[in-house]
Amino acid sequence: EEGDPIVLPCNPPKGLPPLHIYWMNIEHIKQDERVYMSQKGDLYFANVEEQDSRNDYCCFAAFPRLRTIVQKMPMKLTVNSSNSIKQRKPRLLLPPPESGSESSITVLKGDTLLLECFAEGLPTPKVAWDKMGGDLPKGGESKNNSVDTLKIENVSYEDKGNYRCTANNFLGSATHEFHVTVEEPPRWTKKPQSGVYSTGSSGILLCEAEGRPEPTIKWRVNGLPIERNPFSGDVISPGEISFTNVQPNHTAVYQCEASNVHGTILANANIDVVGKHVCVLSHLSHVLPFVTLWTVDVPDPPENLHLSERQNRSVRLTWEAGDDHNSNIKYIVEFEGNKEEPGRWEELTRVQGKETTVVLSLAPYVRYQFRVIAMNEVGRSQPSHPSGHHETPPAAPDKNPQNIRVQASQPKEMIIKWEPLKAMEQNGPGLEYRVTWKPQGAPVEWEEETVTNHTLRVMTPAVYAPYDVQVQAINHLGSGPEPQSVILYSGEDYPDTAPVIQGVDVINSTLVKVTWSTVPKERVHGHLKGYQVNWWKTKSLLDGRTHPKEVNILRFSGQRNYGMVPSLDAFSEFHLTVLAYNSKGAGPESEPFIFQTPEGVPEQPTFLKVIKVDKDTATLSWGLPKKLNGNLTGYLLQYQIINDTDEIGELHDINITTPSKPSWRLLNLSATTKYKFYLRACTSKGCGKPITEESATLGEGKYAGLYDDISTQGWFIGLMCAIALLTLILLTVCFVKRNKGGKYSVKEKEDLHPDPEVQSAKDETFGEYSDSDEKPLKGSLRSLNRDMQATESADSLVEYGEGDHGLFNEDGSFIGAYAGSKEKGSVESNGSSTATFPLRNSFNFNMNLVSIS
Repeated sequence: EEGDPIVLPCNPPKGLPPLHIYWMNIEHIKQDERVYMSQKGDLYFANVEEQDSRNDYCCFAAFPRLRTIVQKMPMKLTVNSSNSIKQRKPRLLLPPPESGSESSITVLKGDTLLLECFAEGLPTPKVAWDKMGGDLPKGGESKNNSVDTLKIENVSYEDKGNYRCTANNFLGSATHEFHVTVEEPPRWTKKPQSGVYSTGSSGILLCEAEGRPEPTIKWRVNGLPIERNPFSGDVISPGEISFTNVQPNHTAVYQCEASNVHGTILANANIDVVGKHVCVLSHLSHVLPFVTLWTVDVPDPPENLHLSERQNRSVRLTWEAGDDHNSNIKYIVEFEGNKEEPGRWEELTRVQGKETTVVLSLAPYVRYQFRVIAMNEVGRSQPSHPSGHHETPPAAPDKNPQNIRVQASQPKEMIIKWEPLKAMEQNGPGLEYRVTWKPQGAPVEWEEETVTNHTLRVMTPAVYAPYDVQVQAINHLGSGPEPQSVILYSGEDYPDTAPVIQGVDVINSTLVKVTWSTVPKERVHGHLKGYQVNWWKTKSLLDGRTHPKEVNILRFSGQRNYGMVPSLDAFSEFHLTVLAYNSKGAGPESEPFIFQTPEGVPEQPTFLKVIKVDKDTATLSWGLPKKLNGNLTGYLLQYQIINDTDEIGELHDINITTPSKPSWRLLNLSATTKYKFYLRACTSKGCGKPITEESATLGEGKYAGLYDDISTQGWFIGLMCAIALLTLILLTVCFVKRNKGGKYSVKEKEDLHPDPEVQSAKDETFGEYSDSDEKPLKGSLRSLNRDMQATESADSLVEYGEGDHGLFNEDGSFIGAYAGSKEKGSVESNGSSTATFPLRNSFNFNMNLVSIS
């Protein structure tokens, strides 16, 4: 029924992307706030109208790469009119109702995020988007479908968060929250490097990748998992391979594979191991006093790590340098001790030059172990053997949580969240968070609560009230530093007061300016986002016909007390209301304000046609404008000569003062001349835009109009008479020739009445009917059958004669040859006489029949 929602499914076939879907009947289906095509191709109607009734809704799926368009079978939609259309508040169709009030979406970094939100309801709901706890990305909101789609291109990690769509009409609202998570396929931060090593040397391959979730790293040797080809003495970890005592069998292709749920990347490194070389010189021509040969390689790993000067927050690490292999080196000090990632070595500091001792700054409550790596221009050495353990005592936290914020919540409620401390920042056992709060600036005691997780729900006595909030880290050893206060607001509620409309100023027939009084801040109950103007047309002043209530919505952001409302219908009566809205939603509407728009100029006529032209006259016909925008007073008809020259003729005006007149005949035009016609509809406010048409008067016939009646032309009548006369002569000649006197030959009689056995043999010999055979006229076959029966019954010698003579009399003539042809040769059919004539054919029994009426 009219006003109901409906979804027309498309279900396109799978194919090579990209896939383009569009809906058509005789033309493309127009999409707006009421009609929307989803990303899957389904066509949604928020509420159907009688004009939606069609039997040719077709979904087309286009695959450009395949150069293929697939069409779904047409669907019929019938909308029955209803005397009482029930208005209703919005209900979300997208996302589907079964998904609930929230859903989670994962999007890859760099991709495009598309969120859909479409609601049914009457009046048609308006959809708005906002990001909870932040602002929408600039340019992210897709405007082409009345913001039913939120589109964010080139997504970054900053785009993660909670997005909310709200569908509103004056009866209520519906919301849905999207929890967007941004993830990323693996990408390299450090690839393994190919290298050439000498036998007995050491080396290292590093492989590091980033992604969300964190990639898993695996090693392969010549395409096989490295676990199948272990080398004694090598140290293998996810991020590196450390070679010791390289041998020729280390020569291989080493492949690092980083993967997560979104993909896999590979990087190869070629390791070549060369043996010792001996150079031999013979036939020396002279003797050099000395020869110097420098060889370089990765340094040997440091040795004999020693810890001294142990303090609560520091320790001295000393080591012995290995061979630098003729290249300047520096050292990398790494540690292991993170409780969140045991076994993972992290870089702590770097030591420049040839220093072999360093004082390390440490964190409390960590059991440290250290190792040192030497590095030169060739590469890194193998890590040294780990040092002994050094455990720092626990202490109070050194820092407090960061990024304290409030999550969207219900009225009189705060959900406080923060970033928890990492394991290396906790400094001791028993980590907790002390949360304190009080109304901003109020001389009251702080309220306090201690929690172990990183969120806290607090009930407040006031709606959208500012609070000073502090979060401090504490453990068994004490509290962290004095926390800084942040200002957070308790949950919002809907505004409870409506603005008061102060006036509506009519600017012109389609534009008005609305002014209103603002809502007091304490009555907004939240962060005021702006004001919303609702208006609907109640009746046309032209015919007094009332219109169903279809509410239009326009929002003005910020604190303001006026707004311009465009695109109104001229010469109509409207009702208008104003309301305030915040992040929670819209408040109550003001009392309706009634105003009327004045007359305007009409739209252009729906069509203009030249229905008849002569050498000096032209008759034009037109249709009424779709929107009159007032009382029609007449038309302005203009025309001018536009022959194929650089000059155009003078513009002539004709005022047609009869609004109901649908056509006009122009006189005294020039023959063989091309004209351009302009027609404008007019009201008391003036004339609207023109519709144009071109045509030419007759003469040489070059510009004969499309609508001329060819049947009235003299040359055409003469041609038709000549054709009719020739046809009559031809038919008369054929009739006379076929009806000459004389007897038919025996052979022709045999052809007319074949022996059944002979005919059967012929059928077996020549097979089926061929299109190359002569074809009898359909209407004459029944006449032929009647003639055959009559001839056979009239022959008294049939029952006595033998096979070859049964159809002949004593003189060998065909019995009834004349009687059968002349007496039985015509049959009445619908008042026309049809004559049948036998013809001779050497192979098949066929009849060519001529019908003369």
